[in-house]
This record gives sequence, structure tokens and C-alpha cells, in this order.
Amino acid sequence: MTRGFSELAVQFGPSASLVGILSRPLPEFEVRRTAVVILNTGIAHRIGHHRMYVTMARDLAKLGHLVFRFDFSGIGDSAGREDSLSPTDAHQADLADALDWLTENCDVQDVVLIGLCAGAEIALRYGYKDQRVLGMVLLDPTVPPTPRFYAQYIARRLVSLRSWLSFASGRGRIWQELSTRAKRAVGAEARPAPGTMDDKVRNELEHLYGQALDRDLKLLIVLTAGTLDGRQNYREQLFDALPNVPLRGRAQVEYYKDADHTFTSPAARERLQELVYGWVGGFQDPDRVAVPADGSIENSEELSRMTVSPTRESAAGD
Repeated sequence: MTRGFSELAVQFGPSASLVGILSRPLPEFEVRRTAVVILNTGIAHRIGHHRMYVTMARDLAKLGHLVFRFDFSGIGDSAGREDSLSPTDAHQADLADALDWLTENCDVQDVVLIGLCAGAEIALRYGYKDQRVLGMVLLDPTVPPTPRFYAQYIARRLVSLRSWLSFASGRGRIWQELSTRAKRAVGAEARPAPGTMDDKVRNELEHLYGQALDRDLKLLIVLTAGTLDGRQNYREQLFDALPNVPLRGRAQVEYYKDADHTFTSPAARERLQELVYGWVGGFQDPDRVAVPADGSIENSEELSRMTVSPTRESAAGD
């Protein structure tokens, strides 16, 4: 049986300046306890690259979840903030407003955050601080480079004849990179010098992941190989980059060797979506929560009621 869903456009936040879309099962279908909040990717708005967030939201709604995707302040349809918060703090405040809206209007107490790139970093900074957050799906979050990363990166570069000729003659980017690495103290860790940018990023990530594990948050982390210049080139890179955090056995890490950063390939997106749907669905058995009736929420407008497959859905209300 096809499970239907509807979508509601809402304005929320202290001055109703933030715009979001709530995807929800139709009233005749059971609603799962765990809601999903999907976060912007950098300056991209709530539709997501290749409409990936639209598809995810609607599919998850058909599976019984309330799904909320919204534009951070100053992005997409959301107005800029009137205060003087830094971008980092503004993102955290916007996300808190989104969860508060879900709690106040839908009685949501359990939430999974999904974010790609910058959205993953926003989720990681926020998740451990809010008891409503049970887990996070982090798509291509920041992963510091490791000795193995550099070794594999250089090895792949050497496959290119032009790169090899530059290397053999002592010219080009590869030689410079290899020479720089060789000048560092030889050792298994080859960690960056204290106080460098890599070291600061590593320390912050170890703190954030450590806080998430202390809260016993569930983590699904999906890394992509992307292009030759990709930031990750092997599955265990996150574990190796953050040795002081016991992520092994605590986080589910997947590595998509043939996917790029925005999952351009339809096959890669379908694989990702199936992974996410199954992971989110594993939180708890269906348990009805309050779904707002049409017209019962201020600053809202129903966009659509659909029971068709994602490939035939209208783009209205994205």
C-alpha cells in the first residue's frame, strides 16, 4: 500500500523570520516517534543538491517520520538575523529554534539530525547539547588528513604520466608536497606541529565527537572519495585522524569510493538514501505523536498532499 504524506510551509523563530517545510504522514497513517531535521549544506537552501533533501524528506514521511528542513537565517527564503551573532552561533540558534518549533507544535521529543558538509558540522556542534537529539547522520564531515591519506594521495598522483615527469624532474606540486612531508620528523604519527590549523581542527573535532559519544548519541558517518583531490581517500581515515576518540565500534562509518561530495550520481544517491532510511528507522517502533491539523499553526500554509512515488512528485513547495 502506498503511504501518503503532506507538506506544510511554516515560518518560525523569534520574529517568524525562518522558513521551513514540514513533511508528515497523512493522518490515517501511524507516525513514528523519531523526527528528522535536515540541515542546509553551506549556502545551499533546503532543497539540497540534486533535490536530495526533498526526496529524503518525502520518502521518510512516507515511512512514518515527521521531517523538517529549513533555511538558516540569511539563506534561501529565511531573512537575516537582526542580532550580532557570529555565523556559527547563528546556526546554532536557528537549529534550536527549529527543534523548539517541532516540540511546541508536534510534541516531538526525539530527533535525528542530517547534514552534509557544513550541515554536518552544525549538527556535530549542536547535537550533544540538546537532549532531544538521539543521533546524527553526518555526510562528508571534516576529516583531517593523515600520513596514510598523503601516501595514497601522492601515489594516485604519480599514476599520471605528466605528474610523473614533473616528479622525476623535481618540479610540480607533488614534489613540493613530498619534500614538505619528508622534512617533517619521521614517525608513525607525523602529526602537524602544535598550534597549526590542522592541529586546531583535530582538537576541536576530538572534543565534539567525544561529547557526542559521552551523550551516547548514535552516529552514521558517510564519507566519499570524491575527486582526486578529495579530502578522504580511505574508510578508516576518520579513526586514524582522531586517535583519542573511541569511534571504532561506536559509530557506523561508510565509505563511498565512487561518490562525489554532493552525490551527483543517481546510483550513489539511491544507495545513500536506502542506508539513511534503514538507519533512521531503527531507532524505535512506531509510536504516535501529535501531527498538527491543517490550519492549526500560525504562519503556516499547506503545500501538498501526495501519495505518489518520489519520481513523480511535483516540485511545488520545495
